Amino acid sequence: MAMAMKRLLLLLKPFHVSSPPPSQTHPQVLHFLDSRNKVHHEAINFCQTILKKKSVQWKALLRNNLSEPIKDVDMVVTVGGDGTLLEASHYMDDTIPVLGVNSDPTRIDEVEKFSNEFDATRSTGHLCAATVENFEQVLDEILEGRFVPSKLTRIMTSVNGHQLSTFALNDILAAHPCPASLSRFSFSIKKDDQLCSQRVNCRSSGLRVSTAAGSTAGMHSAGGFPMHILSQDLQYMVREPISPGEVSDLMHGLVEHDQKMDITWSSRKGVIYIDGSQVNYAIKDGDFIEISSKAPVLKIFLPHQMLQLKNT
Repeated sequence: MAMAMKRLLLLLKPFHVSSPPPSQTHPQVLHFLDSRNKVHHEAINFCQTILKKKSVQWKALLRNNLSEPIKDVDMVVTVGGDGTLLEASHYMDDTIPVLGVNSDPTRIDEVEKFSNEFDATRSTGHLCAATVENFEQVLDEILEGRFVPSKLTRIMTSVNGHQLSTFALNDILAAHPCPASLSRFSFSIKKDDQLCSQRVNCRSSGLRVSTAAGSTAGMHSAGGFPMHILSQDLQYMVREPISPGEVSDLMHGLVEHDQKMDITWSSRKGVIYIDGSQVNYAIKDGDFIEISSKAPVLKIFLPHQMLQLKNT
């Protein structure tokens, strides 16, 4: 059955306006940055050309100009990388699906060619189901109802009973605003207000909690394990714990979809970072934080190869 997709919002990653002064920069780096800008620009123009051919209404918006929840559209198409999709997700509930178009995919040969000079990685686009190569095909599949969105779990966070307005698609990090400072906190995992684990007191550089979607990002880099993309559980890790002793096996684990994590913050200062550093909330000594997967899901058209993994 075809979806009644009439109104689309095209959300665009901004262009890199500022380049370093040429005198200070390797000419190949400048050429690379210039190429990235050009490729991204061409991808936007290409997507707009395709949309003009379809029987849909659409408008384009730079992601920096997002300031209130996205409403009154049937679908959001992000053109950029995972960062643009992540930003869009912060303004979306569980009613509107999103399609990510990776506007500037990394080119393996380029990365190898410049590996001794600079990092020539372009855009990861882990969650993006389309590139300019297949955008029209993917869009047609969606418009004809042959490609349905998946539901990704997000993290709901509340501080002292007050629910934070942003749901994390990747992860949250509770830490001191200065990365070199120690944080003190304690946590326990509960189900229906019954303890599932003992209360754990920590002195560490913070606490990371990730979704399945975020488990291949910072969590994996820190030694966590990649989770199946459709898992509804959360994974947590105490970062660099100081002498955890007999509770060391509780420093990393899962908060299952029907459980929640209760945290008491015992440091003078702290910050909860949601999906990176741009969205953050200050916390202080004595604050009570609750984390669960009770947030509204994000409806997203995932890359086909990512969905095939669930059959393995």
